[in-house]
Amino acid sequence: MRRKVSFKTRILLDFSVMIGLFTVGVILFEQQQFKTERTLSLERTLENNADIVCRYLNQNGIDVQKEPERMGELLRYMPSEARFTIINREGRVLYDNFLDVGKMENHLRRPEVRKSISFGHGSNIRVSDSDNIKYLYYSKKYDEGCFIRLAVPYNVQLQSFINSGSSFIIYILLFFVACILMMLYFSNRFSRSLRELREFSMNLRNDVKIPASFVFADDEVGEVSADIVENYNLLQENRRKLAAEREKLLQHFQLSEEGIAIFSKDRREIYANSHFLQFLNIILDNPTLEPELLFDDPVFGEFVDFIDVHPREGNMFSKRIEKSGRQFNVRIIIFEDESFEFYISDITKSEKTRLLKQEMTNNIAHELRTPVTSIRGYLETILNLYDYDGDNSERIGGFLDRAYTQTIRLSELIQDISMLTKIEEVPDRFELEQVRMSELLNELSNDLADKLKENKDNFLVNVNDTVVIYGSRTLLYSIFRNLIENAISYGGENIDIVVRCYNENENTYFFEFYDTGIGVDEKHLVRIFERFYRVNEGRTRKTGGSGLGLSLVKNAVLFHKGSIGAKNRPDGGLHFLMTFPKLMR
Repeated sequence: MRRKVSFKTRILLDFSVMIGLFTVGVILFEQQQFKTERTLSLERTLENNADIVCRYLNQNGIDVQKEPERMGELLRYMPSEARFTIINREGRVLYDNFLDVGKMENHLRRPEVRKSISFGHGSNIRVSDSDNIKYLYYSKKYDEGCFIRLAVPYNVQLQSFINSGSSFIIYILLFFVACILMMLYFSNRFSRSLRELREFSMNLRNDVKIPASFVFADDEVGEVSADIVENYNLLQENRRKLAAEREKLLQHFQLSEEGIAIFSKDRREIYANSHFLQFLNIILDNPTLEPELLFDDPVFGEFVDFIDVHPREGNMFSKRIEKSGRQFNVRIIIFEDESFEFYISDITKSEKTRLLKQEMTNNIAHELRTPVTSIRGYLETILNLYDYDGDNSERIGGFLDRAYTQTIRLSELIQDISMLTKIEEVPDRFELEQVRMSELLNELSNDLADKLKENKDNFLVNVNDTVVIYGSRTLLYSIFRNLIENAISYGGENIDIVVRCYNENENTYFFEFYDTGIGVDEKHLVRIFERFYRVNEGRTRKTGGSGLGLSLVKNAVLFHKGSIGAKNRPDGGLHFLMTFPKLMR
């Protein structure tokens, strides 16, 4: 039978091993310090040599690419084993004293060169591919537009440290004996506290209630044990709270009108509500009670591909699916642990309403275009031929002018509807190009100068010349023209109208557009982008708005794969926040 080792014996054995490891660790640490100091010394030497090479080139006006033979004088002052290389800003090797530069690849991605690009200098230790020798490489960037890199064989000797004498080991042994004696003293006290902690652990395992009078020993282990008891009680309380929150979440999922299902990383069902199974059975050809079968159906093939791709751009993918006369919006969200969540929502009703409204708008525009064009032509002809002599001539002329003005409004309305239709139905007809936004906004300022002056408004542009959006110049012009005209018409007089690119990242520009006018009521903000929605009917008729301007703005932003939202400014006025991707995907 295997004999059980006492706690004190285990402590002594473990501590002996620990002291031995500590001794080895100290020796290795000292060796590493020696190696580090030697390496830093070599780097300083190489830096000095690099500065010498740079000064030599500058003082003698040497073009190393055209006059490599003039480097011979400098080589006599360099260590025989030293290798140095001159690299231009593009990473092409201009000179190397060991190899033929014509056969050397681009060096811009060498670790030491990359470090010098970021920090001015950098080093790296590696084995050379050309001669299979381990080198210490040092590179430094100079204002002359080049990198000078030097390398020497890396062979740091540590024998001097190992043969440093035996006094160090004697001190370590004395320290070891002192620690053993101390451990004999403290292990007696320590073992009693651990026995109490073990007894407490056994009671928890056997679900024995801990008496209120139970107190641990008054030492460090006792304090740790008391903390363990407190954390255990908190853990139990958190488990109860977590179970309650889980129950609330499940009730929310069950009462939701969306189909929701959660799957593990290996595509096993964790949870699925009744709506998910109902919608899934409409989409799939064969009814099922196993949500995992959706991964084998071709309808969900794109979602499976999105799950399989690594790395992926973003953690969400959505798609519309039509089946049995109904339309569903299906969305998948992948979490950090690779588990994921499916949402299926029935958008049949809302989509039919949207399409019906779109179709009605297009039909109205189609039916009105021809008669309005004819009426406008007739009125232009009458106005050009009309004789203003007579008693009622001025009154008749006024009526004709008003009629002509209304036909122009109808023409602009039809033009806006046609633009919306083109964005929604034939977006591929818009020509895409690189649009410099500062030029476009300055052009827009000149086009609207008369209206701004008439209303005593100031148009301020804060967009750098470097802001370039790949998209439709026509639609980008239309976005900001509609926003400016909207501010002129409804913001009031003598206001500031500002457009600014306030931020950007690798993929996106962030724009803001605001005026310092009167703003709109909060209840209207969620609907101002709807077609024909008017905040104030009387004011709209007075100013001649069609109710399509902001709808056209939103559709044009969405065409560019961007986003737009509106809010009131605290100081007054309407504030639009927009994003535009730098490259449409």
